[in-house]
Amino acid sequence: MSDIRKVAVLGAGSFGTVIANIVADNGHKVSLWLRDQERADHINEFHENPRYLPDYQLSKNITASCSLEDVLLDAELVFVSIPSQSFRQVIEQAKPWLKPEQMLVSTTKGIEAKTFSLMSEILTEEVPDARIGVLSGPNLAKEVAAKQLTATVIASDSADVRTLVQDILHSSYFRVYASSDTYGVELGGTLKNIYAIAAGLSAALGMGENTKSMLMTRSLAEMSRFAVCMGANPMTFIGLAGVGDLIVTCMSPLSRNYRVGYALGEGKTLDEAVEALGQVAEGVNTIKHVKEKAAAMGVYMPLVAGLYEVVFNHAPVAQVVKMLMMSEQSTDVEFVLPREGE
Repeated sequence: MSDIRKVAVLGAGSFGTVIANIVADNGHKVSLWLRDQERADHINEFHENPRYLPDYQLSKNITASCSLEDVLLDAELVFVSIPSQSFRQVIEQAKPWLKPEQMLVSTTKGIEAKTFSLMSEILTEEVPDARIGVLSGPNLAKEVAAKQLTATVIASDSADVRTLVQDILHSSYFRVYASSDTYGVELGGTLKNIYAIAAGLSAALGMGENTKSMLMTRSLAEMSRFAVCMGANPMTFIGLAGVGDLIVTCMSPLSRNYRVGYALGEGKTLDEAVEALGQVAEGVNTIKHVKEKAAAMGVYMPLVAGLYEVVFNHAPVAQVVKMLMMSEQSTDVEFVLPREGE
């Protein structure tokens, strides 16, 4: 095994807890930060996080704390698993205890509302000297907790970050691949949340396998088209962080975004769907942000536009589906046949 490292994880939701436990099971010291002192005490005493992962036994190498100073002290690597709406605020609070050239890795799949910033961009703005990475892929936390075979991607400009993350996370059931396309990997993880809502919606309405297949492949086309306009490498989208994450999120009832879409398909309002979930579904806000950004950049995204009408304007699904099927017949694979007028 590699040398014992001190690792911090900010955020004790489902995925933050799973990442902390993988690192701890590999023999490293992990400090887990959360806001709730009662939950922190429970984790330290009983080695479990019942709110997010009941019956999941946590390593005794994990120490939970509400003190950012204690958690970040001497941490060589920091995973940030904070929902997008609170991400910048937590990083601002953490800055006094981050070292020069700190290794910071975001696991959050979302976009900041007012700035359209990805989490890696927030890290760069707030901690300019840090070495930054993102972790993304088809990684449903409950399946990772059950030690189902899983793969993920660490993307970073820093070879040191890529190597260290691969080293401390690799296990018999969790494999970490490397990429230098930070933006593409992060956008893949963020954009697929939108289409998971569409997949859940279609499942609730009883749509067939042909429809599901069409939905996922056209979703991939939209994702890659948008991401390339934002500076990503289109090849990233044929990997784990693109099509891999899209498949698992669009096909699994474990996906929070899928479950929101399913509830909408059953006739619930958006507020009812989110309330029933009890956790953050990043895709809901991402729909709004991406629709606005795509319009500003002139990127053709009919699925996003249609889903926006269903989710936020209560448009009948049948009407939106008809609109999508009557829209322009585009090319099949992006970047193979030029779009007319481009």
